[in-house]
Amino acid sequence: MSIGKPIRIVAAAAALLLAGTDSGEAQERSAVRNVVLVHGAWADGSGWQDVHRLLRARGYAVSIVQNPLSSLADDVAATRRVLARQNGPALLVGHSYGGVVITEAGSDDKVAGLVFVAAFMPDAGDSVLGLIGNGSQPPVQPSSDGNLFFDPAIFPQAFAHDLPAERGAFLADAQVPVAAATFAAPVNHAAWRFRPTAYVVATEDRIIPPAAQRQWAARANATVTEVRGSHAIYMSQPEAVAGAIDRAARGAPR
Repeated sequence: MSIGKPIRIVAAAAALLLAGTDSGEAQERSAVRNVVLVHGAWADGSGWQDVHRLLRARGYAVSIVQNPLSSLADDVAATRRVLARQNGPALLVGHSYGGVVITEAGSDDKVAGLVFVAAFMPDAGDSVLGLIGNGSQPPVQPSSDGNLFFDPAIFPQAFAHDLPAERGAFLADAQVPVAAATFAAPVNHAAWRFRPTAYVVATEDRIIPPAAQRQWAARANATVTEVRGSHAIYMSQPEAVAGAIDRAARGAPR
């Protein structure tokens, strides 16, 4: 055996190692590093504060949509406005009614994947009212101008029973009303049908039944994370929610 042959073998092996390193680095560079968080009804973007902090600590650029809750079209437009500001592909995350928003807005070219957090997941043609059915509507108090408030006496235990009572009471008093017509508006596109999708099931949810959450996640062939917590799981269990978002951004196997 000539000396040249083992040298060529070593050189080939080194080249393969370098190629693997380059591939790994390229994969890391191409990973999604932008996250856009979308809140639901009777809330605002500040509820994402702890998830925002945890994701920023992991190196993500995090943006939060402030939905006007005046119509589904307005909320989708607000989300697309934030997506347009991203410097690359983004993971779009929605809580509760925010799941309806990301289902529609998720067709945007900037969206690399979707994460539903205790969220409605409609198909094309579905609305929130259609998903919840008769007799399952939350205790709402209509205003004279067509907006809906959630009964503040019931809100803390229905929406956020695993948060401190004082914080639940504050959320009830600080709620943002939602236009009634928003819940009747159907989505035109179901982005979860063609985007990688993950779902965080809140196993103690008193707003959206966990069984419905599991059913929607299965229909979408979503990667599922089950977390013990209330409908406000993104506030009460931010570490678990941030972890699920991180795994989705890294392209966890589906």
